[in-house]
Amino acid sequence: MVPLRAEALGLAELNPGAGRVSKLCHEPRVALAVLEGMLAPYRAAGLLTVLTEHRAVSAETDGDMIRAVTVRDLRSGGRTTFTARYVVDATETGELLDLAGVEHANGAEAQDEFGEPHAPAEARPENQQGITVCFALSHHEGEDHTVERPEDYDFWRAYRPDFWPGPLLGFEAPDPRTLEPVPRTFVPNPDLDPLAVSADQSADAGDKELWGFRRILARGLHRPGAFGSDITLVNWPLNDYWLKPYIGQEAEALHEARQLSLSVLYWLQTEAPRADGGTGFPGLRIRPDVTGTADGLAKAAYVRESRRIKAVTTVVEQDVAIDVVGPHGRTRYRDSVGVGGYRIDLHPSTGGDSYIDVGSVPFEIPLGALVPRRVRNLLPAGKNIGTTHITNGCYRLHPVEWNVGEVAGALAAHCLDEGVEPHQVQAEDKRFEEFGRLLDRAGVQRRWPDVRGY
Repeated sequence: MVPLRAEALGLAELNPGAGRVSKLCHEPRVALAVLEGMLAPYRAAGLLTVLTEHRAVSAETDGDMIRAVTVRDLRSGGRTTFTARYVVDATETGELLDLAGVEHANGAEAQDEFGEPHAPAEARPENQQGITVCFALSHHEGEDHTVERPEDYDFWRAYRPDFWPGPLLGFEAPDPRTLEPVPRTFVPNPDLDPLAVSADQSADAGDKELWGFRRILARGLHRPGAFGSDITLVNWPLNDYWLKPYIGQEAEALHEARQLSLSVLYWLQTEAPRADGGTGFPGLRIRPDVTGTADGLAKAAYVRESRRIKAVTTVVEQDVAIDVVGPHGRTRYRDSVGVGGYRIDLHPSTGGDSYIDVGSVPFEIPLGALVPRRVRNLLPAGKNIGTTHITNGCYRLHPVEWNVGEVAGALAAHCLDEGVEPHQVQAEDKRFEEFGRLLDRAGVQRRWPDVRGY
């Protein structure tokens, strides 16, 4: 029996979590079920093999071509080598770019490379956006779910960044757009009707009330008694980690980021100020059942910034910033293969930068940003496309990554069917028009109507 309220059940565009960060907030298992359902017919037909818990460890190249990629089973240690005409890199950090020697950028480019207003004077490859190890929480009044004190808790409890208004473990943080100190509120399971929540980022960033910001299950959308608590996802200013770059120091950065997130949890349970004047919310329960891990932390860190290919086309700040192009302006690409819309949103970085948050316009995704300058058979499928440290801040969003991945797959298939290569499809008008029609038939939106940025 579906426990949704009648009013929620009738909504065509239901937001299951009623989170303010997005119009579609939901538990990870929901997305997994959708993806598994999409893949199921092809797996059943023997057309698709899916290997989970594997990682690429080496690549074999021949001139401008990748000939083979070897992956390692993270459970058994066994290795498997694959050969293919085309290789698509959908890793979070652009791992194949490094393994295969594909020309790429890390961190911040120098201002004189592209003339970007917010770029630093000198290139800083180690200056990368912080990562976040997320976790899910529910709250059960009268219960005590306090975890063991994390080994690094004393460090994180005392840590106060230079650009922060107080301790990192606190409810006051900079407003990303103004950098002014802003208090956040935290009230588990508020009485507000989730159907009254608006997730319009252009009107309100939604990040001032932490419980509802990234809520992924709203008990108020369901019949009374169906759920004892909301479930919210903790991806907040408190647990952004930026002391070490993830690319280049992955093991150390991940360990410290995990300790930070566990410290945030322990602080919330034991020391966080409450509205009634008390401290601590011992009824907060971390949810391993939601994340699918033993400790309740996410299976992987959220990585905001990847290695980025040196592409035929590099998207720069001047292409998307409202201050440059105006609220209704935008760069229109002859080879657009998709669209996106989000502010240039850089979280604090490993180089000591605070937020860089710049208004942007709805933008297009040029195919040239998916085509490496030299390598002929590798295609990026996520945030590893031809952007900069600055423009990655708006192109890194998940709908854009999804769009990029769909186009990368479609382009590889098209090249195999037609006996052409990605560079030809991008460079030759007739070939691109043919590929563009293929995307149009598939329902890929490649142009925006007249909408303004924010």
